[in-house]
Amino acid sequence: MKIIHLAAIASLLLTNLVKAQQTAPKTDTVFFEDFNENTLDRTKWNVEVTGHTVNDEQQAYIDSGTTIYLVKGADAQGASNGALILKALYHQGYTSKEGKQYDFLSGRINTQHKMEFTYGTASCRMKMTGGAGLWPAFWALGNGRWPDCGEIDMMETVGDPSWFSNAMHGPNYFGNTPLAYRYHFPQGTDVEQWHVYSVDWTPDGIVFKIDGAVTYTVTRAMVEHYGRWAFDNPKFIILNFALGGGYPAGVNKIKAPYFGISQETVDKIKAGDAKMWVDWVLVTRTK
Repeated sequence: MKIIHLAAIASLLLTNLVKAQQTAPKTDTVFFEDFNENTLDRTKWNVEVTGHTVNDEQQAYIDSGTTIYLVKGADAQGASNGALILKALYHQGYTSKEGKQYDFLSGRINTQHKMEFTYGTASCRMKMTGGAGLWPAFWALGNGRWPDCGEIDMMETVGDPSWFSNAMHGPNYFGNTPLAYRYHFPQGTDVEQWHVYSVDWTPDGIVFKIDGAVTYTVTRAMVEHYGRWAFDNPKFIILNFALGGGYPAGVNKIKAPYFGISQETVDKIKAGDAKMWVDWVLVTRTK
C-alpha cells in the first residue's frame, strides 16, 4: 500500500481550493441598505405619497415619521444595526390632496431613479405582523405602464402568517396571475419571524428563495407561454405596507368593517401593533 505524505495531501487540498476560488463566480454589490442611520436616507429612497389608490386598498400612504422610521437596539427586535419600520395607523377621515378619504395611514418607499438594476440577486431580511388584511410586500418594478413594465414579487403576505407568495406580472399575465406560488412555512415558523426573502434574476428565468432555499422557479419559456417576457429592463425596489384591498379580500373573503380587513386587525392597528420590520436590503450582480 502506498502511503501519501501528509504534506502532499495538504498541498493537493490547497491547490484544489485555489482552483475553486479562481473558478467561483464573483459578485459585485450594486446596492446595500442597512438602515443604520437615524433617519431614512433620501439619497437612496423615495417616499411615496398617495395619489391614485390601486387594488381597492384602504390606506393612504403619507410621508411621515409616524409611518416610516428607523429604530435601534431593543426596538429593532433582532436587527443588530437598526431597522426600518413601516407602521400602519388608524386615522379616521384622513383626506388626501385628491380629496379622497381614508381611515388608515401607512408607508411605502422605493428606489426609482436612484437605484435600478437589470439581472442579479435582490434580498431583504424582514419580518412583519400577522393579521387578516395586512399586506406588506418586498418587490421590484420596471418603469413605464403596468403591467408591460414587468413586476417581480419576492414577498407578499395578506395577513395569514403561515404562508407568503411569490409572483410575476407582465403583459397577459397579471392580476390573478398563473405565475404565482404560495410557500407554506414548516410548523413552528412564520412571517412574524426574521427571514431573508430573495430572487435570482437572469435573462433566462427567475428563482425565488427564502433563507437560501428555493421556493419557486419561473423560466422564460413559462412566461412566454402567456405573454411577452417583461424582464430585460431595469427594475427598482419597493417596500410597502398596504392594508386591505383585492388580494387580501380574495383570500379572506372579508368585506366589513373594511374591504379585506378583519375587526381583529383593525383593533391591532388601533393598538399600534401592525408593523413591518426591515433589517437590510441587498442587490448583487455576478461579474
